[in-house]
Parts: sequence; C-alpha cells; structure tokens
Amino acid sequence: MATPSPHPYPTPPAGPAGLRHARWWQRRAIRAAALVILLALSGLVILALVREQTGTEGFLVGLGLATLPVPLLVAAFRWLQRVQPGPWRNLLFAFAWGACAAALIAIVANSFATRWIATATADPTSADTLGATVIAPIVEESAKAAAVLLVFLFRRREFTGIVDGVVIAGVTATGFAFTENILYLGSAFGTDQLNGGTGLASVTAATFFVRVVMSPFAHPLFTVLTGIGFGIAALSADRQNWRRVLLPLGGLLLAMGLHALWNGSAGFGDYGFFAVYATFMLPAFGLLTWLVIWIRQRGLRIVRAELPAYVIAGWLTAPEPYALGTMRARTLARDYASYTQGKAAARTVAQYETYATSLALLRHRGRRGRAGGDFVVRERELLHALWERREAARPALAYAAQATAPVPVPMPPPYGYRQPHGHQQPYGYQQPHPQQPPYGYPYAQPAMPYPAYNPYRG
Repeated sequence: MATPSPHPYPTPPAGPAGLRHARWWQRRAIRAAALVILLALSGLVILALVREQTGTEGFLVGLGLATLPVPLLVAAFRWLQRVQPGPWRNLLFAFAWGACAAALIAIVANSFATRWIATATADPTSADTLGATVIAPIVEESAKAAAVLLVFLFRRREFTGIVDGVVIAGVTATGFAFTENILYLGSAFGTDQLNGGTGLASVTAATFFVRVVMSPFAHPLFTVLTGIGFGIAALSADRQNWRRVLLPLGGLLLAMGLHALWNGSAGFGDYGFFAVYATFMLPAFGLLTWLVIWIRQRGLRIVRAELPAYVIAGWLTAPEPYALGTMRARTLARDYASYTQGKAAARTVAQYETYATSLALLRHRGRRGRAGGDFVVRERELLHALWERREAARPALAYAAQATAPVPVPMPPPYGYRQPHGHQQPYGYQQPHPQQPPYGYPYAQPAMPYPAYNPYRG
C-alpha cells in the first residue's frame, strides 16, 4: 500500500487507465516541466536585464545586500504555517514566480507604459510620476497575484484558508522584492562609483536603509491583502461562487491602493514618506500580524474542539486532542520522538500532527457545510494516514500531554454528545491493541456530518 505524501491532503495516485486516457498536455509531469521551463527562462531574462542596468559589479553588490532580509521573511511566513505546514514546493514556486516571472512582467510593462505616457504627453517627469503611482501598483500587484491564483486553482487541497493565502502571497512578494532590491541597490552602487560616494553618506547606504531596514515588509504587506481575499474565498462554500470572485478581487484592489499610496508618498512634501510610513504602513503591518497570529491560535482551538469526536470513534487516543492543540506539546512530542526513536520518528510525528490538524479543520468546515462533496474521501485519506503513523506518534503525544498539561484535563464532550452526570474521562494514555480503539465508550456516537467509521476495529 502506498504511503501518502506529507502534505495536508494526500492525493491518491492516478491509475494506469487514467494516464492512458489523459491527453499529453494534461499530464502532471508535462505541466510541471512547462512551469519550470517558463520560470527558468524568466529568470535568465530578468538576470540579463538587471545586469545590463547595474553592471556586473553593481549586480553582485545588489545581490549580496538584497539577500539579507529574504531568510528572515521566509522564516516568518513559515512560522505562521507551523500549525498546518504546507508543502515546500508551493513556497518555492511562489518565490520563483515573484523573483522571475512577476519581476519580468513588471519591468517590461512598467517601462513600456512609462515610455508611452511620456511620448503621448511630451512630459517625461509627469510620466515617471504617473507610472510610479498608478501603473506600477496595478501591474506589479496583478503579476504577484497570479501566483496566488495558480496555487488556489491547481493546488486547491493545499490552499485551505487565510493563513495559506497570506503565506503564498507573502513569499511571492518576498521574491519580487528580492529582484527589485537587486536592481535598486545595484543602481545605487553604480551612482556612488560615478560620484565618489562612500560610507553612510552614500546612495547605496541610504537605499539599503530605506528598502531593507525600514521597509522589508512593504511588498509582502501589499500582496498579503490579496492573499487574505483568496484565503476567505477558500473558506467559502462551493455554491458561493460570487464570494470566490469578489473577495480576491477586493483584496487585489486594496493591495493596489496601499501600494499606490506608498509609491506616491514622496510627492507629499519633505516628510510625506515618513508620514505615510508612520500613519499607514506600520499600523497596517501591526494589524495584519495580529490578525494572522489570531487565526493561527484559532486553528489550535479548532483542533482541540474537533478531534475528541475521533477519540470516541476509536481513531485517536484521549491525550491527543490536547497535545495536538498546543504548540508547546507538539514541539515536545517531536523532541521526545527524536530522543527516543531517532529523527525519522520525529518526522513521522510532525506528519501526524499535520494530518491531524488538516482532519480537524476539514471536520470544522464539514459541520458548517463548506467541506465540498469529497468530504468522505478526504476524511478517509487523512484517517488512514494517521493510522499508519500511530505507533510512533501516540507515545510521543501522550508524553507531551502529560508533561505540558498543568492539571489532569477532563475529556471535552464532542459535538452532539451529552456527558452523563458525574462521569469524567481524564487524560491518560494506555497503549492500545493495534486493531482496537484505545478506550471503549459505552455511550452514543457523536453527531458528525458523516457517519463515524473505523474499518480497523477488531
């Protein structure tokens, strides 16, 4: 039996018959190869364009300085996904799209539009201002939003909510800002070489301070608004097609508006840039950071609320809802597995945590009528993935629950189930028989959107 891949929704491999009837352009390998070739060609073209404008030495200086904020930003977005980590391939695609395809689209389209406006109006200064405040936000945010749209359409099972939209959008914008910073910093270095500027008084130092120190989050902040629109659309029911269109479009328009305000801040007087930075950018950054962290904590609360139903059905053990709903316990479980069984066991526990989180969120959407028609299939895949990893994960999670719970926590009643008077089931772990549920509950099964079913019962 094939082992599911460690991403939130394992997809069963297509059978040979499906491959025979699929046309060649519909095959996953062909589409993946075409995407890689497209990004590679875009990267080569953007590399040549940036190097032509900055020179080889300026390009290398810009590359070195522009790389500094990238690991920090990617790590921050990855941290937001710790509750339900997505596959790295989506992040690699998003960064490559932003750094190569979106940057190339922006450079070509912005240059063409600015030259056209300058020719039509015979006023190059006004053309540059109009291009920066109107054309650039529309072109750049649309190009970055294309990456979010592609993941939303073709990796729908891995795009399950607002956090996924924020992460994909933020990493795409990080890649775009990386290429843009190479261009700006390399050009500033070339200007310093011509004018003899050195040290803190140089144009390179000033550009580095503004773009890398003060506002490394600017481009991610703009595009995250688009990602939030797609994330809310992902939570909408299948029948709410209007939300799936209007919400991403509304997020894109907000991203363009904030981007235009930021680009136009230099025209608001000597202190316009600092006024916009303090009045709009910092508050928006703080608000969105709080929102995403709150959504992350809400995901943990959903895990604690939804998984007890699977304890009753015999799929999970009693300590698991608490351990899986606490980041400290999840980390401790991985450390315990690594210490007692090795790194392979720690990876298995991490996969178990991801699958369990996906299962809880899927059930939460199912109870609200937003899980889609393939709820049963997806639930069965996730339960099977958990069952295959139970021997390594259950002892580690039991240890983590015992070590982190301040007091013995009573078993929370599942949805649709009334606890008998005076009866409590404490958290405690007993090694179950491989084919039997860990606890025998004599009471009724919980009310679930679909019947609780465990084919592995003895």
